[in-house]
Amino acid sequence: MLKSISILFLAIIMAACSTTPEKKVMIILVDGVPADVLESIDTPILDQIAAQGGYTRAYQGGGKDEYTQTPTISAPGYMNMITGVWGNKHNVWGNSVRNPNYNYWSIFRTVKTVNPEMTTAIFSSWEDNRTKLVGEGKPEAGNFMFDHSFDGFELDTIAFPHTTDRSFMFNIDENVSKGAADYVRTDAPNLSWVYLEFTDDMGHMYGDSPQMIEAVKGMDNQVGRIWAAIQQREREFDEDWMIVITTDHGRSEDTGKGHGGQSERERTTWIVTDQNSLNERFENNPPVVDVAASALRFLNIEAPTEIKEEMDGIPFIGDISIMNAKARVEGNELVVSWDVADKSGSVEIYQSSTNNFAKGEKDEYSLLGKAEVKEGQFKTAFTFPTGTTKLLLKAPHNWTNVWVIVE
Repeated sequence: MLKSISILFLAIIMAACSTTPEKKVMIILVDGVPADVLESIDTPILDQIAAQGGYTRAYQGGGKDEYTQTPTISAPGYMNMITGVWGNKHNVWGNSVRNPNYNYWSIFRTVKTVNPEMTTAIFSSWEDNRTKLVGEGKPEAGNFMFDHSFDGFELDTIAFPHTTDRSFMFNIDENVSKGAADYVRTDAPNLSWVYLEFTDDMGHMYGDSPQMIEAVKGMDNQVGRIWAAIQQREREFDEDWMIVITTDHGRSEDTGKGHGGQSERERTTWIVTDQNSLNERFENNPPVVDVAASALRFLNIEAPTEIKEEMDGIPFIGDISIMNAKARVEGNELVVSWDVADKSGSVEIYQSSTNNFAKGEKDEYSLLGKAEVKEGQFKTAFTFPTGTTKLLLKAPHNWTNVWVIVE
């Protein structure tokens, strides 16, 4: 009897002392590496990460020939990733980053707003990622500040003299990746973003070439530094890490030197992650906007309702109900369809004929009706006003949105 009591007491003490591992997310964006190039090169680090989790082809550029279409240019691609919405919302259309719409929050702002105790960091070869895209310190971006930033090295022409062969950018990426790895080992932020540029430089200069191949191999080594630091943290501390590596665009079909259009090669990108709770979304050509939604889910961060309503991305980890929603008008009838991931439950379909959120104001949604998830569609008679109507679909495991446009 005493032995049984002792064992029970020990079990209670051990349960009380055990803690849930702290969640950490590392997002690495490498510039301008098309899927076909990556798949043709030996990248042992990315392969190791994918073997633990997964690799998939993905896409940038929004819906082709649709309201959400976004240029396959770097800054819009970064913004797609960190906000979880397309260009029609975040309003970044080129690398000059004129007038971004900060009403669509970055994931960094969302994390800090929901859980101020969580820490954020950026390691970047382009300072504008922090100052313009995230909008650090700007009132219109919520006065968000990173807990740690390691960037701006492209402006330091003494430490990194600019050369015509762009080799200085490789040296900057080396510095950025080492800085990220060192900081992960010592401070391990809850949410970090690393940006590496040199691969895109080689693409622009040489296109599909040996130089591009060597740049990708160099990038793999740089990711390896950070991955090693993450693995060390997981071994030595009670932490649970998610790493996501992706790119901002593909390259032109002819030479590989350009990008910006909507060709299949320019739109086709990829995602590598260590996560093994991957769902149907990951296996079916996910868009880059899913990265933000997936990171928030991993961190157990529930975005404020008004932010969640606007997010275009769907988590590619964990349970989801619906994806790839479409809407069309046939006469006076609205037809909304979706792909079914989990058949259980029902979908509520809401509409708003305003887009006040884009101006920092509130949209009022009204319920159009509901349908069983397994049916894959919803139909109703509805007279649409001229212009855009926002539809919001609320399913048991995820929300998504789609537009109806009447000219």
